[in-house]
This record gives sequence, C-alpha cells and structure tokens, in this order.
Amino acid sequence: MAYIHGTATKMAVCVKNAQHPLIIDSGAHCSIVARNYLDNHFPNWEKKLFPTKAKVFKSASGKMTSIGTIIKEIIIPDRKGNIRLNPDFVVLDDAHIQGFLLVTDYQRRYGMDICNSKNRHITIGSNKEKKLSLDIYQISSQDALEELLNEF
Repeated sequence: MAYIHGTATKMAVCVKNAQHPLIIDSGAHCSIVARNYLDNHFPNWEKKLFPTKAKVFKSASGKMTSIGTIIKEIIIPDRKGNIRLNPDFVVLDDAHIQGFLLVTDYQRRYGMDICNSKNRHITIGSNKEKKLSLDIYQISSQDALEELLNEF
C-alpha cells in the first residue's frame, strides 16, 4: 500500500526478487540508498558500486557522505503488466533511510504521475488510461511476489 507523507509517496517495489520500500520524494536532491540498507539486503553490492569523489549532503538529520553510485533494477509490480525502472542511486555512508528514495527527475524521465484522488493511482508514460492502483503494492507473501514476477 502506498501513502502520502508530506511530499513523498511510499510504496513497495521488487528488487532482486524481494520486496523493498521505495519513497518517491519530490523534494529530494538526488536518489539515494543507505550503505547499511545495502549491507543488510544485498550481499556483495560493493562489486557493482561506481566510486565517485566523496560529497557531503546535508539533511534535517545531519550530514551524510556519499561513497559512490549504484544502479538497481526496480520492478513496480502490477497485474496488468509490471514496470521496470533502472535508476542510479547515490550510496550514502551514514544515512538512516530504510529502503530506496527516488527523486523527481525519474518521475519526469519515466512520465510518472501520482494522482492523489480518492482511489490513489500512478500512471507511467503517455498512457494516462492505464492507472496502476497504489493499493496493490503491499505484496502479501513471497508466493504472491513470485506470481507477479512470473507474469513479467
């Protein structure tokens, strides 16, 4: 299930055949993931890290240092047809976010529009008729997740 919290929308997505939280934040400077989240959920993730010059980011919770970028394939599951995104995330050494944070530039790039109507949905691309309900994104079990991924 996705919901609004400030200017961000939180939803569950699939990464490496497992469910992970994704926050779509229109106020964020860049797409990020915390090093400790990668450590806990993606063994050997460092092999796919693109090192960059360390940069300090400031947030309400303090300063955070980047250690590089990583590309993660994200699948937004839908019974009408899954959607695959390949965003790059800045890996922050000392961030406390649990999951992935996707910034507005990817919303524009993929034509994502989050409609905050009574029945919340998301549209992607120019087809505004294909409305993906945000309520389906809380995947109930690993079996349900595998069923959705097999349809892809």
